[in-house]
Amino acid sequence: LLQAKGDLDGAEPLCRRALAIFEAGHGPSHADTGTSVSNLASLLQAKGDLDGAEPLCRRALAIREAVLGANHAETGASVNNLAQLLQAKGALDGAEPLYRRALEIDEAALGPDHPS
Repeated sequence: LLQAKGDLDGAEPLCRRALAIFEAGHGPSHADTGTSVSNLASLLQAKGDLDGAEPLCRRALAIREAVLGANHAETGASVNNLAQLLQAKGALDGAEPLYRRALEIDEAALGPDHPS
């Protein structure tokens, strides 16, 4: 809620606390932990901390690949998130293959005519 209201600095400690709770309760590789990691990465990216967000994006992707599989729609979303982050960092050569992979996953998981 704080992030939606634009209070990114207020939201960060809460996101970090939520992640710690999920890690303690579910372990570092649980799907819910991956969602919390992704949420923190998104928040850091919104704050402009791209270097802080990148390892979290990569971790969220690794968790989703391990738990859900390489071709799951949520894995595709994590691939897309990492591509967007790399694009924002100016790493276009790294972002492009990820965008292509995300599109392939989405088309396979959701169908080629899905509005996403």
